[in-house]
Amino acid sequence: MLTNWSTMSQAERDAAYNNNGAVANSAALIEARNTGSKAYRAANNTALDVPYGAAPRQKLDLYPAERPDAPCLVFIHGGYWQRNSREDFACYAEGVRAHGWSVAMPSHTLAPDATLTEIVGEIHRALDYIAAKGGAHGIAGGRVVVSGWSAGGHLTAMAMSHPAVSAGLAMSGVYELGPIRDTALNEKLRLTDAEIETLSPLRLPVVQKPLAIAYGTRELPALVADSRDLHAKRASAHAVGALVPIAGADHFTILEELRKPDGALVKVLQSLL
Repeated sequence: MLTNWSTMSQAERDAAYNNNGAVANSAALIEARNTGSKAYRAANNTALDVPYGAAPRQKLDLYPAERPDAPCLVFIHGGYWQRNSREDFACYAEGVRAHGWSVAMPSHTLAPDATLTEIVGEIHRALDYIAAKGGAHGIAGGRVVVSGWSAGGHLTAMAMSHPAVSAGLAMSGVYELGPIRDTALNEKLRLTDAEIETLSPLRLPVVQKPLAIAYGTRELPALVADSRDLHAKRASAHAVGALVPIAGADHFTILEELRKPDGALVKVLQSLL
């Protein structure tokens, strides 16, 4: 949490987590991302919209590698748990797939149609499906590395306890939920005291699996602080995982390091195997 949180106005608190507002060309970056992802899905459409549950958004896009036993990246989209979908992020499968990985991208029900407790549970259900039925889609036997951006970074940290997950890369995440309740984001999330206590990675016991934590040096201070604090907590528990500041990157451009085969975040994922 920012040290002056208690003295900030409501507008200042909202701005502290407003990534779209903090990046001047965010609309253009989002449009380019969505356009690139639409093209990528169209060109790699052999296993899209695979249901892992009965709800409309409980679906996976699967991009299998040539080898069924290749490592699998499970990428969780962002959007403060209340917007966006896997379809908008398909292009970020490119980087690791160039190294022979499979990629799985789940969507989840959005708030307010689901609580954050339910959203975390849905990601675990998607991982259950990949572990049990991934082989039917050419994904079986390889190590599963979970990664996500923004709210997906939070969901990545919450997914580390899943037995199928061997390692993780959390990017630009929110790891302490207390301040979120004091912002306009909570109008749809409606966080409870219990959720803040049990779904804030900074309040939970450390999972002893490798977890790299990345952020852009031009991110909002609240996200930078959360990233550093989570890494420090894990380091104090002797947990494996690097802190990865991406120089010059903002909340949106950091993802380009996941899209490029030689990108810094692709190299981090490779190091987790």
